Amino acid sequence: MSAYPQSRRVRAVAAAAVLVALAAGCSDANSKNSSSKGGAGASGVLTLGKPDGPQTNNSNPFLATSAAATLGYRFMVYEPLAMTNRIKPADKAKPWLATDWKWESNFTKVTFTLDSRAKWADGKPLTAEDVAFTFNLLKTHQALNADGIPFDGIAVQGKQVVLTFKSSQYVNQNKIIQQYIVPKHIWSTIKNPETFPNRTPVGSGPYQMKSFTPQTTTLTATPAYWKGATKVKELRFTAYNDNSAATTALATGKVEWSFVFMPNYKQLYIAKDPKNHKLWFPSGLGIHGLWFNTARKPFDNPALRKAMAMVVDRNAIYVQAESTLYPEITNPTGIPLPAGDSFLAPEYKGASTKPDVAGAKKVLTDAGFKLSGGVLKDPSGKAVSLTLTDPAGWNDYITGLSIIKDNIKQLGIEAKVKTQTADAWGADVANGNFDATLHWTNSGATPYDMYQNIMDGALLQPIGKPSQTGNFGRFNSPDATKALKDFANATEQATRTTAMNSLQKIMVEQAPMIPTAAAPIGAEYSTKNWVGWPTEANPYAPPQHTQPTALEIVLNLKPAK
Repeated sequence: MSAYPQSRRVRAVAAAAVLVALAAGCSDANSKNSSSKGGAGASGVLTLGKPDGPQTNNSNPFLATSAAATLGYRFMVYEPLAMTNRIKPADKAKPWLATDWKWESNFTKVTFTLDSRAKWADGKPLTAEDVAFTFNLLKTHQALNADGIPFDGIAVQGKQVVLTFKSSQYVNQNKIIQQYIVPKHIWSTIKNPETFPNRTPVGSGPYQMKSFTPQTTTLTATPAYWKGATKVKELRFTAYNDNSAATTALATGKVEWSFVFMPNYKQLYIAKDPKNHKLWFPSGLGIHGLWFNTARKPFDNPALRKAMAMVVDRNAIYVQAESTLYPEITNPTGIPLPAGDSFLAPEYKGASTKPDVAGAKKVLTDAGFKLSGGVLKDPSGKAVSLTLTDPAGWNDYITGLSIIKDNIKQLGIEAKVKTQTADAWGADVANGNFDATLHWTNSGATPYDMYQNIMDGALLQPIGKPSQTGNFGRFNSPDATKALKDFANATEQATRTTAMNSLQKIMVEQAPMIPTAAAPIGAEYSTKNWVGWPTEANPYAPPQHTQPTALEIVLNLKPAK
């Protein structure tokens, strides 16, 4: 999994529920909590909220299920060595705790030089020993090593830290340099860091815990932050019970920063304060798409998968399923644009995802499929049908499946949509018990993470054995696996380019998955009290507040005049 995936919970709500909540002018029990302490606009206060329900008092930054990770405040307390920008992956990272880093020997060695000014909130200096300790913590406690980085040597050399690896870390370089650091003098005393609740977190960041309740977590500015005083003096994170409550809080101004999937956002949010209510949903290099179970017939036939990909109406999904919030996929390689422009193979520059029913029918005919009486039959004479599955309540996905169902009907393919509980669906996806399902991919600094998640033979598991980290469709392509390995281990850029071009061709010609939407790193925010937000014109960071760059955003904010 990606280190910072977007929660699906923010999307699991029907438009009607949101409309009803707004029409009534109400919110859930959280509304009292979000306004009882001054609310949005109080002096120096920034209010944030998400529909994740009551939280447990756990600020362990390494645990994806902790309140610190779910609400996003871990990045206000703990700082990275360098700050990367997922929506502009080609840009050089910005120095943070490290003033410099140098990769050597084909990305098997990196040397960090630390900023001597950095210190912890308790006043102690942040040193190379803290950095080495953090990486050793990840190396010795694999449950904390969410990205699976294969650390080898970890050494301190004065104010520098040197990491060595037995294989190239080209594809992991951003994950390594953006690692947040924890204080050795505190964490070295913890016997079980995997279960440590860390209820009084001490980091080097500009904020520290003021108070915690299951509904609201409040952080206050560190008195002597090493980078200087901050304009935002207090952060209030409210956990709402559902999308309706969170949307109402955004619409009424009680929450100034969030990311909530809201159908008809123009009416529900923008129209409530057209001057100040803003949203921006840029994409990185991850996607959503229809995964095929390629271990099941007839979906083991690449011609069938390609033909289906050729008729799926991505624009309809963009408008009807994603409410124009999630960026449209416009290239058949699945690479989101403009983030992935520099990676596109020459043969796919200018290529389109516009539906081509006639072309799809020719692909099928050439592969031995026949259309008889409006029913598509495979080369053995069996009618082609499938079940499309996703969790009940994930309404953008369910709408997307309905659109796909209608699209493939044009090829004579009969489909039905089946909903499940999220837990049952998750188990079926992992075990390969499905025909086709909408699901997301990993994201990274290059399209490698996306393609590796979909096509890597190293992740391949037989039907019935859980695949927890990817290749849920059991795609078995030695060519794809080789290209992924070549890209990761290449010593020259030309080799990486050749491998990336090969992966794109496999994606288009064999369609192990049909890309349907780019995965955004977006947010809603208000300029009523604070200005300096990232925008399309100034994309210095993705706007989502659960990303590491949320810290950079907060430090860039200034009171509105």
